[in-house]
Amino acid sequence: YVHDVAQVYRGGHPQTNLVLVKGRQGVEVVVMKSGDASTLDVVARTKELLPRIQKLVPPDVHISILNDASVFVKDAIKDVVREMVTAAVLTGLVVLLFLGSWRSTLIIATSIPLAILSAIICLLLSGQTINVMTLGGLALAVGILVDDATVMIENIDTHLEEGKELEPAIIDAANQIVVPTLVSTLCICIVWTPLFRLSGVAGWLFMPMAEAIVYAMLASFILSRTLVPTMAKYLLAGQVHPGLHSDEHLALPKGILGRFQNRFEHAFHKFRAAYGLFLERIVARRTRFVGVFLGFSVLSLGLFLVSGQDFFPEVKSGMMQMHMRTPLGMRIETTGRIVSLVDDRIEKILPGKVSGIINNCGLPEGPHNQAFIPTPSIGTQDCDLMISLNDEESPVWDYRKLLRKDLSEKFPGSTFTFQPADLTDKILNFGSPAPIDVQISGPELQSNYQYARLLVNKLREIPGAADVVIQQTMKTPTLFVQGNRTFGQATGMTEADIANNELMTLSGSQTVDPQYWLDPKTGITFPLNVYVSQDQLTHYNDLLTIPVDKGDGDPKGTDMQLLGSISTITPTGTPGQVSHYNSMPEIDVYVSTEGSDLGAVLKQVRRVVDETHKSLPQTAVVDVRGQAVTMHGAYMELVAGLIVSVVLIYMLIVINFQSWIDPFIIISALPGALAGIAWSLFLTQTRLSVPALTGAIMCMGTATANSILVVSFAKERFALHGNALVAAVEAGFGRIRPVIMTASAMVIGMVPMATSNSQNAPLGKAVIGGLILATVSTLLFVPCVYAIFHNRSHIRNSSPSDAGHENGQEAV
Repeated sequence: YVHDVAQVYRGGHPQTNLVLVKGRQGVEVVVMKSGDASTLDVVARTKELLPRIQKLVPPDVHISILNDASVFVKDAIKDVVREMVTAAVLTGLVVLLFLGSWRSTLIIATSIPLAILSAIICLLLSGQTINVMTLGGLALAVGILVDDATVMIENIDTHLEEGKELEPAIIDAANQIVVPTLVSTLCICIVWTPLFRLSGVAGWLFMPMAEAIVYAMLASFILSRTLVPTMAKYLLAGQVHPGLHSDEHLALPKGILGRFQNRFEHAFHKFRAAYGLFLERIVARRTRFVGVFLGFSVLSLGLFLVSGQDFFPEVKSGMMQMHMRTPLGMRIETTGRIVSLVDDRIEKILPGKVSGIINNCGLPEGPHNQAFIPTPSIGTQDCDLMISLNDEESPVWDYRKLLRKDLSEKFPGSTFTFQPADLTDKILNFGSPAPIDVQISGPELQSNYQYARLLVNKLREIPGAADVVIQQTMKTPTLFVQGNRTFGQATGMTEADIANNELMTLSGSQTVDPQYWLDPKTGITFPLNVYVSQDQLTHYNDLLTIPVDKGDGDPKGTDMQLLGSISTITPTGTPGQVSHYNSMPEIDVYVSTEGSDLGAVLKQVRRVVDETHKSLPQTAVVDVRGQAVTMHGAYMELVAGLIVSVVLIYMLIVINFQSWIDPFIIISALPGALAGIAWSLFLTQTRLSVPALTGAIMCMGTATANSILVVSFAKERFALHGNALVAAVEAGFGRIRPVIMTASAMVIGMVPMATSNSQNAPLGKAVIGGLILATVSTLLFVPCVYAIFHNRSHIRNSSPSDAGHENGQEAV
């Protein structure tokens, strides 16, 4: 029987992987989803199976969820939905404040959910799903979805105040603004074309957002042409319009809201009158003002150079992921004891701030696919630590600095590096532990490694560079067994015989001759592994006495030899990991950032690479890759696409306005919008990022739309009396309400996003700052530019003072 010659038990391979949860050993099972599956569905179905699995294991075994990605997804969706609802409510209040009518506000507010619903239907038909990015696009569009409906209602009110009947007023108002609003909507849609040009991960992330915004905007325009006039016909019938009779203004509700709105209307009329007088003076000195404002805008663009560049802002997720590498060759048991001490030290450094630590040391034995598990572990000396904090708002940047300094001093010989803990950064890093990856590839591995060490010493001197390490190791403790070929020929032993007997003794028979046993009761297949117990192989001499036979099946073992008699065993060091790029061996030098922006560190890394290029082996090639390079490419694509969008917008306006000058006047508001974005990011200490650039795109589209309203009205007035100065003042005075109302609605709608802890916070800040200065540019700079270009034509003599005269009599 087998039990007469060996100990038979149900077990596993010799342990090379160790998982510790709150100091206790455990078994970690990672559940991955396929690319087209829903994270929420996979997690929900997995949780449904856990109670059934719990019944199959021994009572003292507890199954729990250590890391649930659906929590982050649900929180992100909740944040976006909350931002969307808050933005919709705030936008509705702004519209109510300006219009002073619950009926008008209800008409405009009704178009928001219908436009969002239409966009969702279009997203589903185009193959998109409801995710964080599509919801983020809809949340971003909420503030501007009221634009078309607001302009329509405001124009209807203007015609009603002129004494027209309701139905003719609706028809005339719709006919008057249909072309400007269509062009405005198309301009907003066109500015999002750069996101469709993004490639790689950036395109995969932001294309759904762009689609959601475009669908919502088109739906909003259609609703403003159909639903809004229809609802206005029924809801505005019989409504009092204060512009008709001064005493009717007093007939508004006498409640708190009514009195507040009356005061606001009174204050706004005074503000508009003051604005009209100020605009007259500005137009009179238009050349000087245009020069000063344009110079200010151009100089403000220099703030982008000092704001810093990141691909995506890091989010406080309440998690930190750290990697520990002990001295090479450390046994898994010793690594486990060290990491337990590290856990205790972390809790002392951060008292009361750590809720739990999960340790995953070493690598699992067997045919496990490590391709989709982002970890720099290469052996039993490595350990990944997932540190959960009690507060999601914890300053993880400060904590990382403390841990780096203290742990390096308390545990000499071990290295500690930090990796991204949030899912977005992991995706952008393509599984790498750092955003910058300097790769040295070439056939001479040892020479490349020496150059990498030189490079590391230089890179560590860069301000803001952190966790600069070489991924590969070249001196992993190894025993090199060299067979005696002369003796082997005399005994008939081959290198294969020596290797198979070594593997059989050290790793088990599964590595040489796999055998399986099928349990007839359960139908489960068990691998049969025969190996020498580890307690019999604890010294160097135990290896020398490993028996080696020819493997010819002779049961007498007459050809049996000891390993030490037919080979030489030499301790040496070998690469612990060999990576290849384009079939060439390569060395990875990882660089993270701390306290500095990714763009600045990338620039310095490239400088160091260029300076040390003379020390590079002749057969080697060095390249800088990773998230930082992808960021640079995405920036270039966005800027190039934005330039193309401006050209397309210009050509679209040329076709609709039948003029080369007016489209140029319209887009002249864009430098002011860019200046506002630069100041917003600078004053809030926010770095330039792809979300911030996305906000810039949104802001430029809105600024163009508002400029179209002003210039189109100026064009109508100029055609009426032929005086460019008067037309410019009348356009600003006549369109100040819709311009300020739509800009205020979008600015207020962006406040929840700008003040949130999400990665879209820079987007909201960029929109707010850009729109504030873009509104100033639209109401002051654009009329002056219009007056400069059109002042040559005079059909009748007039002066800016006449414009103020007309403005005082005309209720616009």
